Amino acid sequence: MENLVYIALFAPFVGSLFAGLFFARSPKTHLVGVVNSSLIGIAFIAAVTLALHVAEHGAVHVTMMSWISAGDLSIPFGFLVDEVSVTMMLVVTLVSTIVHIYSTGYMNHDKAYNRFFAYLSAFVFSMMILVMSDNFAGLFIGWEGVGVCSWLLIGFWYHKEDKTFEENPSISPSWAANEAFIMNRVADLGMLVGIFLIYWNVGSLQYDVVFNALPHLADGLLVSIAIALFIGAMGKSAQFPLHTWLTDAMEGPTPVSALIHAATMVTAGVFLVIRANPLYSLEAVHGVSMFIASLGAFVAFYAASMALSARDIKRIVALSTLSQLGYMFAAAGLGAYWIALFHLAAHAFFKALLFLGAGNVMHAMDDELDIFKMGGMKKVMMGSYVYMGIASFALAGLPIMAGFYSKDAIIETAFNDGSFIIWAILVITAGMTAFYSFRQVFFTFHGEERYKALGFHPHDMYKYVLVAMAPLAILAISFGWFMDNFHEFITKNLPDYEMSHETHHLAPYLGGLVIVLALTGIFIAWKKYAGKGANAWKRDEEFEQSFIYKLVANQYYVPRFYDEFIVQPYTMASKKFWEIDKAVVDGFVDLIGKMSYKSGDVSRGMQTGSLSAYLNWMGVGALLLIVAAAITALIG
Repeated sequence: MENLVYIALFAPFVGSLFAGLFFARSPKTHLVGVVNSSLIGIAFIAAVTLALHVAEHGAVHVTMMSWISAGDLSIPFGFLVDEVSVTMMLVVTLVSTIVHIYSTGYMNHDKAYNRFFAYLSAFVFSMMILVMSDNFAGLFIGWEGVGVCSWLLIGFWYHKEDKTFEENPSISPSWAANEAFIMNRVADLGMLVGIFLIYWNVGSLQYDVVFNALPHLADGLLVSIAIALFIGAMGKSAQFPLHTWLTDAMEGPTPVSALIHAATMVTAGVFLVIRANPLYSLEAVHGVSMFIASLGAFVAFYAASMALSARDIKRIVALSTLSQLGYMFAAAGLGAYWIALFHLAAHAFFKALLFLGAGNVMHAMDDELDIFKMGGMKKVMMGSYVYMGIASFALAGLPIMAGFYSKDAIIETAFNDGSFIIWAILVITAGMTAFYSFRQVFFTFHGEERYKALGFHPHDMYKYVLVAMAPLAILAISFGWFMDNFHEFITKNLPDYEMSHETHHLAPYLGGLVIVLALTGIFIAWKKYAGKGANAWKRDEEFEQSFIYKLVANQYYVPRFYDEFIVQPYTMASKKFWEIDKAVVDGFVDLIGKMSYKSGDVSRGMQTGSLSAYLNWMGVGALLLIVAAAITALIG
């Protein structure tokens, strides 16, 4: 089993080195796409085999080597494949394999095709380190790795010029990449503080040692560690107020968006809270856990409200990710860790499918993102229409779909906990989710063919790409059917969360309420956006000028607030300090250089080539030495 652990971990790394070392500066070659996709597929097969072993025999723990050894600090380069980590490994490698195959078609005409695959495989490798490490230091290395790779991938098209905020809220790929990187560094400082507190008070960063020591630590210290670690999770999983980078990250290629928002970077924060469940389950940390649940519910509603009016097809899907992350944190904060992980996995499948479907639409529309310019495209993109329809049904949480089982379990958890405000917010958000997800589908594939007047000639994606997306569609439908099996498997590691008898009794009514709201949202979206002829959608420019529409369309002006009160003042201060730096620091250094140059220029006159002149200077030097010696003697 140890070899399988290393294969699952290092296969993506080998792919990244293969593309980066041998083909980074070479012309595009399909060999890179085939090799990298195959290696990620091999990692998936290894993960499946490990999952079967873990289910039957328990966790696999391997130590590759001693990594850091300094004084009392000893951190091995070790990996833990248990029920939690192997679930993440399966999700990461399966979605990544499909995204890699998809990328061979989507990036087919990009001149930096080889470089893209080097970055993409490195991204997967970093995520595998994050989920497989057996200690907080290893987790942090993977944590920072996905941060660096996301910076490279979001800013992949760095050659695109900056635009005004009105033209493009993301400004440019390079700007969006820097935003994501800097915002996550702010959050990572909090996580580092948490890790330092753990080491200073426990003397180890190994999960098992730390979790066994937690009950013996002071309550205030536990709360500090829980808060610090969650700040890191807030950045990676884009929780308010560190959320604005996530929608701007859409400036990267669509396969990157699918990977970041489905299986890798944004799920890292949720994974951290789930992995650290022995900490967040403590009574002393109950207040922090309730804050996590409350913030998750708020973010779920907050992001869904912004998606109601969004026009950018990728931003709509990104906002839906932000909303669903809120559901996951709500479940984790309420102590239903296994339900949070189940929704994480289910969401990965239908969200990756939704993103790749949106990528197909972009590809067909020459990178056009505005759904107002689409419509009636199901005639020419039936495959993508079916896939996006399936993903939207799953996202809306309708019966038999994966999202129905996982999302309803979270809503029931809030009711069971007695957190009725959180429950109400999540129920309302479920109706909003159904509306905006099908608003996007109807705007894109139904109604009038608005794209024709604009000169677009859409066509569906390559057939092999559509075939590669099929496993995601199957799992978006069927993953929820295995909820009981997943529960039995995962609760060997995570705490079980049982619903009360009253909640079990009311479950059909609670689920029925959510279904009614979801169907109502879908019906409203169909009535408003799917019609043709006299019933066709007509733009309401008067409503678009209203305060509420502008508030939501501008993301509650949070990005503008950051720009006005943080980015611009910081930029102005930086320019001022740069002027001071040039005048004082550089000026002082330049002065020393000028003095050296001047003295050298003056002393150069001594080099005349005349022996008598040299003897005279030697005499002067000897005289100065005698004077200096005399003065020293008098002072002494």
